Amino acid sequence: MTAAAPSPLETALGHRFADRALLQRALTHRSAGSPHYERLEFLGDGLLNFVIAEAIYGAWPKADEGDLSRWRASLVCEDSLARLGKALNLGDQLRLGSGELKSGGFRRESILADALEALLGAVYLDAGFEPARAVVLRQFQSLLDHPPEADSLKDSKTRLQEALQAVPRPLPEYAVLSEHGPPHRRMFQVCCRLPDSGEQTEAGGSSRKQAEQDAARLMIEKLKESAHA
Repeated sequence: MTAAAPSPLETALGHRFADRALLQRALTHRSAGSPHYERLEFLGDGLLNFVIAEAIYGAWPKADEGDLSRWRASLVCEDSLARLGKALNLGDQLRLGSGELKSGGFRRESILADALEALLGAVYLDAGFEPARAVVLRQFQSLLDHPPEADSLKDSKTRLQEALQAVPRPLPEYAVLSEHGPPHRRMFQVCCRLPDSGEQTEAGGSSRKQAEQDAARLMIEKLKESAHA
């Protein structure tokens, strides 16, 4: 019997599954029933963090631990994983429950990122470490080929703090202005305020941490505009 041709997803991924059940599980959201991809996601997350850490350790020999950690975090994050998932057309392959389908779950970045990690975990179980490592490096190669400037990897709160300390000026203060939405989709509105001048910026996000980072980024931009005015 002739073996089935690899699917477009397998071709794009660069791996043909011997165990098709693993592939199906990696593409099944918990809303569609069991077995679903969450255990594979856990495995894929560990694999991904190690392979990327190994790659950037070799590619950036003069970087210290902090820069290496920040570069890895910039690569192994929801935004990057979701973009790679979109490039693989993962959204079209996912098995979702009716509620997730109606709410557009196949486009949700968190789901695409989780499914990509699950897919990597499935490759590992299907073929072992080296094939899985090859898939990770193939998918992330374009990002690994262009290492960022070390300063650009610092989060906005850190960059704002360092900029103020260099002057020197008092450190910024952050406060939650409002919090709304259901528990699973909470939204936060946060302000960043400079105590010596009263300058303030506001930002919203699905977590307090993200909202604070965005408010800090807006403050950095505001200070730059003031400096060039």
